[in-house]
Amino acid sequence: MKTILQSFSVPFRYPVVFTRNVFDPKNPALARILSKDRSGPRARALVVIDAGLSDALPNLVCGIERYFRAHRATLELVRKPFVAPGGENAKNGWNGVREIMTAVGTEHLDRHSYVVAVGGGGVLDMVGFAASLVHRGLRFVRVPTTVLAQNDAGVGVKNGMNDGGSKNFVGTFAPPYAVIDDFAFLDALPQREWIGGVAEAFKVAIIKDKPFFLYLCRHADALRKRDGAVMARVVQKTAELHLRHIATSGDPFEFGSARPLDFGHWAAHRLELLSNFALGHGHAVAVGIALDSTYAMLKGMIDPADRDAILRGLAACGLPTWSPLLDRADARGEPEVLGGIEQFREHLGGRLCVTLPKPLGAKIEVHRISLPLMKKAIGLLRP
Repeated sequence: MKTILQSFSVPFRYPVVFTRNVFDPKNPALARILSKDRSGPRARALVVIDAGLSDALPNLVCGIERYFRAHRATLELVRKPFVAPGGENAKNGWNGVREIMTAVGTEHLDRHSYVVAVGGGGVLDMVGFAASLVHRGLRFVRVPTTVLAQNDAGVGVKNGMNDGGSKNFVGTFAPPYAVIDDFAFLDALPQREWIGGVAEAFKVAIIKDKPFFLYLCRHADALRKRDGAVMARVVQKTAELHLRHIATSGDPFEFGSARPLDFGHWAAHRLELLSNFALGHGHAVAVGIALDSTYAMLKGMIDPADRDAILRGLAACGLPTWSPLLDRADARGEPEVLGGIEQFREHLGGRLCVTLPKPLGAKIEVHRISLPLMKKAIGLLRP
């Protein structure tokens, strides 16, 4: 028997740009990104827009077309921007993926062409997944337009689709070609989406950056009242922490079992499914953070005062720390949310690995959850 041990590495680099009014013809950010590595006279691009965003900003399609006309010397918009269903429905079912793949084929885009997705995390996931499949991957540019997408979902290396009764059951690891965070898009968000993404800021601060956590608590009222300058700082800092973890964790494609950036998410994903996605991701994460922080307190990992500060900070921003779904029982009378632990284990790759704060601002990975203690944590959260 002969064995050849193959080994190689592929470096990934992509810019994450923070700006305003990305489709103003005077803003060069998108034009510079698309024209940087073009192989022909003009960079060819298909643009996909979140339907919810298009409804909120009815002039957006015309604005994008105007931008490409202003930069027609180097850019080509291959067809009128494609409007796709947004929200979590974008990730449920395969119709959207097939439509994007068909459009890519019809317009004869190649591996040096671009797919630009403008919208929330659901649309970014769906379009990114489609783009990663055609020709084994087109150049994908994300323009996230929600707080959650700008500070978390839009800056990472994953694309996920819901299937088989599980959140993100299907997906690919496909780093984007570039990310452009346009803070002007946040102005159009309804309050639910404005504040929902702040849960991801609390998530990463609680396990990685105590000073940032204290900043969030001090500025909770400003965030709830839609202070744009404070939100811009929160989005950028949260994105930086996520990007730093991806770059330095040693496991950007998650070959191991640890998922520190999924703190609070085992319960959040389960709650989203139990609510049929009526409970938004950010609000579900806030409840998951409250639950896991309470469990960590019961295990002696964080002080009661720190746990209470977490709950007060979330609530002051307008985020929930409880959901009636936590009280929903299965056929055996057990909390139905606890089924999320087994689903999370399967998603991780076989070994349960749950991130908890120990102490506030740092983390520990645990491989076993005490169900009686978790049920006690649910009871302590109950209003």
